[in-house]
Amino acid sequence: MSQLQGDEPIPSRAETKGSKNSLHSQIQGYSGPNLPKEIWAHIHSLLPMRDAAQVACVSQDFVRSWRCRPHLIFNTETLGLNQSTCREDDIMRNFTDRVDNILKNHSGIGVKKLKFWFGIACNNKDLCYLDHLDNWLQIAVKPGIEELQLRLSTFNARYNFPCSLLSGGTASSLRSLYLGSCGFHPTLTSGCLRSLIKLELYGVCIEEEELKCLLSNTPSLEWLDVKFCYPITSLRIPYLQQLSYLGVSCKKKHMVQSIENKAPNLSSFYFQDEISVLFLLGDTLLQIKKLHMACKNAALYALTELPSSMPSLETLTIHSHGEEANTPMVVSKFLHLRFLSISTSGSAFDLWFVTNFLYAAPSLETLVVSVGGTIFADPSGLKVMPKHHHEKLKSVQILGFSSAKCVVEFTHYILESAPLLKCLTLDTTFGVPRCSVPETSKC
Repeated sequence: MSQLQGDEPIPSRAETKGSKNSLHSQIQGYSGPNLPKEIWAHIHSLLPMRDAAQVACVSQDFVRSWRCRPHLIFNTETLGLNQSTCREDDIMRNFTDRVDNILKNHSGIGVKKLKFWFGIACNNKDLCYLDHLDNWLQIAVKPGIEELQLRLSTFNARYNFPCSLLSGGTASSLRSLYLGSCGFHPTLTSGCLRSLIKLELYGVCIEEEELKCLLSNTPSLEWLDVKFCYPITSLRIPYLQQLSYLGVSCKKKHMVQSIENKAPNLSSFYFQDEISVLFLLGDTLLQIKKLHMACKNAALYALTELPSSMPSLETLTIHSHGEEANTPMVVSKFLHLRFLSISTSGSAFDLWFVTNFLYAAPSLETLVVSVGGTIFADPSGLKVMPKHHHEKLKSVQILGFSSAKCVVEFTHYILESAPLLKCLTLDTTFGVPRCSVPETSKC
C-alpha cells in the first residue's frame, strides 16, 4: 500500500519499476515534435556549426540535415581549435583532419554558403591544407551555391583557385565571391557569372586582361573590391549597369597607375593609394555620394579638390598620414555633405584645420575626429575662434580626446558653435577599453 507524504502518494516499488519501463520505452520511441523534415532541417541550419555537429547525434533527422547543411564555415573557432595552446603544425593537422571528416560525411548537395578562413601558414607539405583544398572545393562547390569565401594565409599564397568550378550551374547561382591570397586566372571559358552581385579580391595574383575578362562576364555586379592585387597597374571597369561600389587598395611596389570606369551608376568609392594616381572616372565623379580615401595629405586634397569634382558627396571618410595642411583657402563648398570622419597619423596635425570642413559643409550633421599621432602645439594662450553657428550639426565624436590645449579649444568651439548639438562623445581610448577582461572584453 502506498504511503502519503503531504497530498501526494509515494509510489510502491512495483509502481516505480513499471513507470521506469514506461519512461524508457517513451524515450526510445521519442523523436521530437511531429514536424516536417524541412522544418527540422531549417532549425538545424540556424545552429552554430559546432552545435549542429553535436546535435546530429540526437536523431536521424538531424543526421540527415547535418549531411546537407547549407552553411559550412571552416576556421579554427568553428572547428574548436585553440591557437593559444597548440603548436601551429598540430593545429593545421587537426584542421585538415576535421574538415576532411566533415566533408566526407557531407553529401555535397544543398550548400548555399561555403567559407574557408585559414590564418595559419604551414611549410610542411605533409601537413599543408593546400594539398586537400582542391578536393574540398570539388565536394562542396556545386550548382545552387550562393556565397563562396576562400581566405588563405598571406604566407602561403601559392594556391591557384580552380576556375573550372565557376561554370555550369555554379556560375548561374553564385552571388558572392571572396578570394584572398591566391592565384586567380579566369578565362573566357570560365563561364558567365550572371548572378554575381559581390566580388572581393584581396592579395590575389591576377593579370589585367584576366580581370577584364572576369568583369565582362558579371553583368549583375553591384560591389567590386580590388585590394592589393598584383601585377595590376591599370584598372579598367567595363560598362556594368548595376555597379554602385568600387574599392581599390594598393601597395607602393604594386602601384595602380590609372583607374578607368565605364559603370554609369557608381555612387560609392573606397580608395587607398597615392593621390597622384590618374583617375579616369569621367562624369561618374559628379554622382559619387560616398567616398572613403586613405593616403598622404588626404584631408588637404579633400578640402581643396573634392567640392568641385564630387559635388554630390553626402558621406566622406578620410584617413590621412603625414598631413601637412594648415589653413588653406576654401573656395567651393560641400553643399550635400552630412557625415564627415577624419583621422590622421604621422606628422603634427593642427586640429583647427577641421574647422575648415565645418565652414565648407553647411549641411553637416555628424562629425567624427580621430586625434592620432602628434597634435600641433601652439605656444600662445587658449585660442578663441570667431563665433560661427553650424546649424545642422547634431553629433560630434572626438576619439583620442586628451587635455592637450588644442583639443580642449576645439571641443569648446564645438559647444559654442553648434546650437542643435544632441550628442558629444569624448573618448580617451580610441574605443578600446583600458582595463579589458579577456573573457568579456569589457572594462
